[in-house]
Amino acid sequence: MAGLIKPDDIAEVRARTDIREVVEGYVTLRGAGIGSWKGLCPFHDERTPSFHVRPQVGTYHCFGCGESGDVISFVMKMDHTGFAETVEKLAARIGYELHYEEGAGPRREEVGRRQRLLDAHKVAAEFFQSQLLTPGAAAARQFLFERGFERSVAETFGVGFAPQGWDGLLNHLRGKGFNAEELRLTGMFSEGNRGLYDRFRGRLVWPIKDIAGDVIGFGARRLFDDDQGPKYLNTPETAIYKKSQVLYGIDMAKRHIAKKRQLVVVEGYTDVMACHLAGVDTAVASCGTAFGAEHIKIARRLLSDDGTGGEVVFTFDGDAAGQKAALKAFEEDQRFVAQTYVAVEKSGMDPCELRQNRGDAAVQQLIETRRPLFEFAIQASLRKHNLDSVEGRISALREAAPVVAQIRDSAIRPAYTRELAKWLGMPLEDVSRAVGSASRRPAPQGGAAGQGPGRAPQQAAGGATAEETPSPVAWRPDPRDPAATMERQALEVVLQQPRMLDDAAWAEFSAARFVAPAHLAVHTAIGAAGRPGASEPPAAWIERVRHELPEGLRPLLAELAVTPLPATTEASLERYCRDILAGLAELQITAQKADRMGQLQRLDPAASPEEYQRLNRELMELELRRRALRARD
Repeated sequence: MAGLIKPDDIAEVRARTDIREVVEGYVTLRGAGIGSWKGLCPFHDERTPSFHVRPQVGTYHCFGCGESGDVISFVMKMDHTGFAETVEKLAARIGYELHYEEGAGPRREEVGRRQRLLDAHKVAAEFFQSQLLTPGAAAARQFLFERGFERSVAETFGVGFAPQGWDGLLNHLRGKGFNAEELRLTGMFSEGNRGLYDRFRGRLVWPIKDIAGDVIGFGARRLFDDDQGPKYLNTPETAIYKKSQVLYGIDMAKRHIAKKRQLVVVEGYTDVMACHLAGVDTAVASCGTAFGAEHIKIARRLLSDDGTGGEVVFTFDGDAAGQKAALKAFEEDQRFVAQTYVAVEKSGMDPCELRQNRGDAAVQQLIETRRPLFEFAIQASLRKHNLDSVEGRISALREAAPVVAQIRDSAIRPAYTRELAKWLGMPLEDVSRAVGSASRRPAPQGGAAGQGPGRAPQQAAGGATAEETPSPVAWRPDPRDPAATMERQALEVVLQQPRMLDDAAWAEFSAARFVAPAHLAVHTAIGAAGRPGASEPPAAWIERVRHELPEGLRPLLAELAVTPLPATTEASLERYCRDILAGLAELQITAQKADRMGQLQRLDPAASPEEYQRLNRELMELELRRRALRARD
């Protein structure tokens, strides 16, 4: 068995990996000051960004939930992998060769399970793509051609063909060194009395990728009449494929979603392809399940869904099933801060059919003519009732009023109240009263107006929502204490900009006396780690400081290391750091003066004249030092 990865290699992988680049595979980040970035936290649901990343020090921290760490811990938490497996994955990402304490490294069959599953899926995707060019795949190529997808399009989306035999893929993967247990875990095979056999046979196959671009599963469409299986067959749940968290096309769409702050949700693989080809490059689709809460978490992180813009557009078929799906989407609407819309083609065509029959412009127009989802939901509720009768209008009002009451935008809600009154042909006062009553009515649990899908999180004291309010931390100093504030700011400067301290400044900082226990612990850890070496990467130095701290204080270290410093230019940053260190020095002088004054007050000048004079001289020297600090400004 291979030994442990050498510590020097772990440090090298950590230092060479750009944490911002890795995090942006999961979260949309925006600038938050010089060298600092922020976005919606991937570890808890929030509406305003509190997740900060500082690439220079290789650290992330969420000010909402307290999660923090380096690039290795981030990937471990996001991908649910072990430490060694994560380091191996990051090393492969940057092309770095790892060395092990005992031996040259793990044999192929000893690589982490997740990576083996990813390897198997990568090989399988290549196999399916190669099979699309064989004579047996004529029906698959015809299917694509009839829908307007040329060979180059199939290559772009990685579309392939699963041959009709029982063991084509099985034998191919066995030939690549995968054993039976590994193949069983992939979800690409079924098992009978004679052992494993291909799950996908005689089908057109789409590779399903995660947000990082790794193939984690497949979706396969029936092509032949003698295939007794379902029209679409997907990979079952595996260690790497969770359908409630998977969005087809997310790997291609993620950067466009972040840039345009738009997400288009369609229903099928061909719809995603058609949209992207038509210029709607923000389209994704759920895989074998409804678009739900887990999908929304992913979408909100990519959209930077913080109330400053963004939109989600759901497209559905115009049939009854499509109407039902749209109303189901409305139940999840309140999980978004962004505006939600619905785009339904009146003729009933999906985006793929629309592009095939009317061209790219028709697909673009479908999205451009989207309607607010709550408007769609209101009118859908009205269609259930006979508006020609008094009883029908009253029952329609009772059903539609709670829908209007859910509209978040206080400027739009009255407008739709008026629209509802017009659609019902009822007095505005009556409709307004019904909407107001619905907004005050306790919402049923799990309903469209209940907690979660139907109602925004309850507001907690101080403006934060209950779900965002961090739990109390015993070590956190009182923010109202000016001395503690100065200590914190000084630690932020030293941890983030240690090279701005010359020898004298570093000596002065090292000799400083910190009062807040948590700050004292961090100051002591910095002293134990020592000054960073001339060529030592800042992230490596922060890691050394982290190892000198107790486990419970490491989140504080991450918080101090990523808190944006209030500067917009290099010059203002240098001035801010200089001012804060001067402020810390003045704080130390003030404390020393207080000590000397206390000694003087307790001293009898007549009994100890020399001591009295010494203390007065020291007081004078301290005051001169304080004035000299002020004179630097």
